[in-house]
Amino acid sequence: GYSLGVRNCSFRYLPSTAVNTTLQLQELRERMRPLNISAYIIPGTDAHLSEYIAPRDARLAFMTGFTGSAGTAVVTQTKAALWTDSRYWVQAKRQMDCNWELEKDVSVSSVAEWLITEVPPGGQIGFDPFLFSLSESLFSILPVSPGVLYVCVLLGLFNLRGNDIPYNPFFYSYTLLTMDKIWLFLHTDRVSEELKVYLNASCEGPLCVQLKGYDTVLDNLKTYVAQPGVKVWIGTEYTNYALYELITPQDKLMTSSYSPVLTTKAVKDETEQRILRDAHVRDAVAVIQLLMWLEKAVPEGKETELTASEYLPSDGCSADIISCLLFPVFLCCSPTNETSRRLTVEEMYLIDSGGQYLDGTTDITRTVHWGTPTAMQKEAFTRVLMGNIEISRTIFPSGTRGVNMEMLGRRALWEVGLNYGHGTGHGVGNYFGVHEWPVGFQGNNIPFRAGMFTSIEPGYYKENDFGIRIEDIAVIVPIQTKYGHNFLTFDTVSLVPYDRKLIDTSLLSSEQLQWLNKYYETIRKLVGPELDKQGLHEEKDWMLRNTDPFMTSGSSASVCSSSLTLIALAVALLHNVI
Repeated sequence: GYSLGVRNCSFRYLPSTAVNTTLQLQELRERMRPLNISAYIIPGTDAHLSEYIAPRDARLAFMTGFTGSAGTAVVTQTKAALWTDSRYWVQAKRQMDCNWELEKDVSVSSVAEWLITEVPPGGQIGFDPFLFSLSESLFSILPVSPGVLYVCVLLGLFNLRGNDIPYNPFFYSYTLLTMDKIWLFLHTDRVSEELKVYLNASCEGPLCVQLKGYDTVLDNLKTYVAQPGVKVWIGTEYTNYALYELITPQDKLMTSSYSPVLTTKAVKDETEQRILRDAHVRDAVAVIQLLMWLEKAVPEGKETELTASEYLPSDGCSADIISCLLFPVFLCCSPTNETSRRLTVEEMYLIDSGGQYLDGTTDITRTVHWGTPTAMQKEAFTRVLMGNIEISRTIFPSGTRGVNMEMLGRRALWEVGLNYGHGTGHGVGNYFGVHEWPVGFQGNNIPFRAGMFTSIEPGYYKENDFGIRIEDIAVIVPIQTKYGHNFLTFDTVSLVPYDRKLIDTSLLSSEQLQWLNKYYETIRKLVGPELDKQGLHEEKDWMLRNTDPFMTSGSSASVCSSSLTLIALAVALLHNVI
């Protein structure tokens, strides 16, 4: 336990990275007692159900010490437990002290069963109604008392950005859109005169935006709903347990899983598609610079401490830079003073990065090895790549749901008994959220349509050894087929080559190799001119070497068809054949 850098509560051992949460738990339990609350639920989100949150909303991290981006905690008078997925198990054991139990089953039923076991008959379960969606499935299992239900709907109507949330250009706001009014609830003291002009805030017409205080949303919605003949349309997935009870009687309520704004925003128009593609070209240059630098620095034993600004010339990162390696167990983290260390050529390395550019949001993951990978590492990487390619080259009817093709990303892994424990992809915003619902490959995502952007990111993680993920962003585009119409496919817009020494081409089908070679042609065509424009000649040489065409058969991707041609010519010259 000690050598792994994780807690071992049997021996009362805590690493330096663990956070003492005794005081926080003591204070919370003291507040729970007079309210007769037997258990209190703490999610990792904010009042707008955001994936990434501002420091002021980091309740989960404050209470547990765990800083991962996904998790739910529950506190009773005698116990405290955290649920998070497999990406964060090691991180949680490094950051949490022994006040906390780590629960590895992240299903809703697991949380519910734990609560049912720990909460006595007649006991009350407490939670902040602003921090749970109306459709939170936990509450379909647990009995929840009505009376504190509110609606807060965030609509991205205005093409405005802010900086309230790290990595995401959001600002705290609500919107109520009616047939003749547009109400925007925000912190009005932050609104400039220029912004008021942009929003037509000085008039009263149906295209004029009425600016109202952020904290007045409850009263204003209550007044609006009280009018006769009013109906309110909400998206249950992103409406929290706050003003919902005000939308009464029931005939005033109309629901869908997602608000019409979210589903409309998911489909990018021609301009949005063009500028998102442009952002990925520039982002590819940044990632190529990073990978080339690491390829030199690590074998030379140089210090490899990085800051995102060195390689992401944008308005900032789209998420925590996730740096993953053998630690000595496989660990994904945002590097800190406690988790940083020197990289070596003997390990797999995974970098998940992204940028917030003014014309688009990017997200990409590459896994590399600077030494000699094992046969297992090479096969696992190749099978992850096969899954990425199989989804990317799929042709499907418009309206197909991602969940119905998700297994294509896993099939090559399943064939040899491997798998991964996270989702296969998510939507991406246009200078907005890096994980933008409702696009993706899960059961609650909407059907695919042309113009949507999604990540494709299968992986494999071997505990105590190594981890692999390959993530690309793709846009869904129409494709002409021999007989059918209204068919779609994916066009990959991430433009960074994969690590050649990790690819075993003997496992790839001819169709997969053709796709890979075509993808590399696209990288050369689009990224090459940008590298020339920036005067990055060494980086262009690196890109050309790493996008050399693969031969159509064989066991190693490190030898390409052009290299074989040169070898054949040399042999012919030696034997005076030519």
